[in-house]
Amino acid sequence: MNGTKGLVVGAIVAVISIGSVAAFGTCSNCLAEDASAQEVLSVAAQEAVLDALVGPEGEYAAYATYAAILDAYGQVNPFSNSMASEAKHIDALKSVLDSYGMAYPEENPYLGAVDVPESLAAAAQAGVDAEIANVALYEQQLAAVADYPDIVEVFVNLQTASQENHLPAFQRAAARY
Repeated sequence: MNGTKGLVVGAIVAVISIGSVAAFGTCSNCLAEDASAQEVLSVAAQEAVLDALVGPEGEYAAYATYAAILDAYGQVNPFSNSMASEAKHIDALKSVLDSYGMAYPEENPYLGAVDVPESLAAAAQAGVDAEIANVALYEQQLAAVADYPDIVEVFVNLQTASQENHLPAFQRAAARY
């Protein structure tokens, strides 16, 4: 999976770097009116933010997973609450990307492409595993954005939400089902 993840994130950064925004469709702030007011992110920071949004342990993937589970099993918690939180996480990352004038896929590429676990118990365990991976993702990516306090703040907030809110909720659900 890491090889695939690196290829996907690398391809996204490469497309952005050569200015081929059309590959992603529209984005809300691809070309800033006042580019001189924007700080340019390092390639490592670009990859980190895009990975947090689009990577297999990122926010788009989590949102799509919870959406698939809700489609299969109905409006059950913690999936419905977590899906609403993931939408806010996506918005936070998009805001960061917009503030730096970076392109990103507006549409979630994982929607409709996620396998649904065979039971709510398996779904809850998948939620536990996904939140652990999400916490690790932010831990790993923090070094890449260390020079950007605004991004560090967003990453720490998202990591904290996964660690302190989502993970315990899915652990309780896994014990319950």
